Amino acid sequence: MTSLHADEAFLDHYHFTHDPFAARVPGFKFFPAQRKPVLGQLHHLARYSQLLLVVSAPVGGGKTLLRQALVASTNKQTVQSVVVSAKGASDPASILRQIAQGLQVQRAELPAVLAQVGQLALTGQEVYVLVDDAEDLSDAALTSLLSLAVGNAEGRPHVFLFAESQLLSRLEQVAAGEERFHVIELQPYSEDETREYMAQRLEGAGQGIELLSDEQVADIHEQSAGWPGGINQVARESLIEAMLAQRNAANRGGFSFSLPRKHLLALCVVAVGVLAAWFMQGRVVEDVEAPVVAQLPFGQVPAPAVVTEPVVSPSGAAPAIQFEGANQPVPLPLVGEAQPVIREPLAQAAGLSGAEEADVASGTSAADVVAEVSPVAPVVSAPAAVPAPEPIKAAPPVAPAVKPVVAAPVAPAVVKPQAPAVAPVATKPAVTGDWYATQAGARFTLQILGARLESGAQAFVRANGADYHYFKKQHQGKPLFVVTYGSFATRDAAQAALRALPAKIQAGKPWPRNFAGIQQEIAQAR
Repeated sequence: MTSLHADEAFLDHYHFTHDPFAARVPGFKFFPAQRKPVLGQLHHLARYSQLLLVVSAPVGGGKTLLRQALVASTNKQTVQSVVVSAKGASDPASILRQIAQGLQVQRAELPAVLAQVGQLALTGQEVYVLVDDAEDLSDAALTSLLSLAVGNAEGRPHVFLFAESQLLSRLEQVAAGEERFHVIELQPYSEDETREYMAQRLEGAGQGIELLSDEQVADIHEQSAGWPGGINQVARESLIEAMLAQRNAANRGGFSFSLPRKHLLALCVVAVGVLAAWFMQGRVVEDVEAPVVAQLPFGQVPAPAVVTEPVVSPSGAAPAIQFEGANQPVPLPLVGEAQPVIREPLAQAAGLSGAEEADVASGTSAADVVAEVSPVAPVVSAPAAVPAPEPIKAAPPVAPAVKPVVAAPVAPAVVKPQAPAVAPVATKPAVTGDWYATQAGARFTLQILGARLESGAQAFVRANGADYHYFKKQHQGKPLFVVTYGSFATRDAAQAALRALPAKIQAGKPWPRNFAGIQQEIAQAR
């Protein structure tokens, strides 16, 4: 697993705040008991020995960690440490340039460096020159560093080389058999130290050594031979193999997606948007109706139609009037032969509801208002002129006889106001940071799950009872809401309570955590 998605899946599966077995974890310090005598021996030899000191171990053997401990344990008032890296700078000029910069010497030459060392010795300060990755040094650079370790009458610095074991044979050839250096070989971790090392790494990432069984710990120690670098690699591979085995077992029961969680959420949002657009489009198509148009048959003259009393439907809207041949166009009337047209109210013809009719009526003309307010008046439509076979004079248009009707005042409908329905207010669990602050730091709780949305954590707490709480922390620069269960005096008590949880909650792999770490995360998130 080297891709970004694979790393995210690894962290999400185990609920890690960071990769516990990365090569460089900020703030991580592990120093087993067996390394403390080595550190004391280095300080002793630096004070009383005049030889160059070599710390030897294989790749991932903890040389850099020992070098950091040596610098941190020196008295800053009496020792000035200059750290040099041989990566990409293995020739004598590059090494002397780094040392000169650390001592603030203008000329990167051996006499100038020794002169500055002598000046610092007069003020009561010693100089430690620590070279990391020293196996990359050239033979000429090794010769220069041996000369620097010998010093002169003005001063002598203490030179430390941290290198792999293959440097020793080359250093013997450069020294030509003379006793000019002293070697300290680091020893690998024991199985107990390996367990302690991994436990400290896992606790720093928000988990515990319970993720690994005793058999896995023994296997990791055997494969890594007890060296820290190998422990990191083998432990990470073991956790990834266990994660893949769990996922494959879950996939055998049915089909499941293997996309990361945030990609699945993005797909859900897109799907909801498409469904919403589809429903809105369907609603617009259903709400818009074509207005009813009354048409006359082409080439025919209808008999006079007299409407004496319209039939009113239960909804109060007048029925639509249709003629035969409605699928044929209406011929344009001749000039001077305007005919009265029986029309429906505008709002009904447009298919609007009763509440919408008032809005339409406010924007209509005076004639439209008369046609809508008095639909009960009898309307007589005059017959159209019948074409004669012989040319005749056009008769003047006869106005239709319409009996004047006085519209009765319409009383406004009284709508009884209804009391607004009061929806029950759902109680929203607050972030229980105060509850966590009241707990002793040495007590333990069970971390159940983490949710990116606070509503998810609230829903889980409401559904499972008062023993569940949640708090807010920062994870990868984003807020994360973590749900926990209970408060226990010891880790063993928390483990016993874990086995009593429902199966669906145990499936999420809860784990015990102390309240001290949680309180620190809450303080950092504020």
